[in-house]
Amino acid sequence: MAGRTYRTEAVVLRSFRFGEADRVLHLYTLDRGRVGAVAKGIRKTKSRFGARLEPLSHVDVLLHQGSGELHTVTGVELIRSHHRAREDRYRLGVGLVGAEAMLRLFTEQERNPRAFQALTRFLDLLEELPARKTRAALDALALSFQLKLLWLSGYLPHLTSCADCGATDRPLVGYSARAGGAVCPECSDGALALSPAGLGAAESLLARPLAEAGGIAMTSRSARDALAVITSAYEYYGNFRLRAVRSA
Repeated sequence: MAGRTYRTEAVVLRSFRFGEADRVLHLYTLDRGRVGAVAKGIRKTKSRFGARLEPLSHVDVLLHQGSGELHTVTGVELIRSHHRAREDRYRLGVGLVGAEAMLRLFTEQERNPRAFQALTRFLDLLEELPARKTRAALDALALSFQLKLLWLSGYLPHLTSCADCGATDRPLVGYSARAGGAVCPECSDGALALSPAGLGAAESLLARPLAEAGGIAMTSRSARDALAVITSAYEYYGNFRLRAVRSA
């Protein structure tokens, strides 16, 4: 079967060593969604690609699709390096959470321009994110981005009325991934208990643009509650937890 070469925008989500001089890349591309690729000789001092294919880089890449699962990088130009995000520990922690969320939620070679646009917008905002001493996993931008990815992947949490019985005249006291959202006291058996402020924070993060995430008033408790909603959805729908969250 003859191979073919194609050009696409892509973001490097993950990179790991392969052989003596190569790297395998996990890319999220504009035209084909998730793609695995090998960058041959990239770890050599005189590599043509070098720093252009670091994690979080936004690139214009030329890929050759052969008969195997991994495509081959034959050319690459930087659109935005996002080196500022990689150089700061806090920003890097936020970025790695977002990158792993993309990897786990969007696993197919299937075009999704809205997901790609959300990813590049997230990375652009990450560049200007103020460094903080709190956990990167609780950052409003990280939480907002993950909630939007859940929405784009078909797992939109329902947070405005009871997701189980539909009641609108009772307080919402928890989150049930099985029911698909927030639940009232009568439907809360087995649900994750959350504060009203936590549910409100999750709703605001989901409803407002990524660029406004930093302006949403949240306490450490409400941020933890929003993260709990996200983690519960990951566990229920995908049977996974993000490793980056545990270390960020």
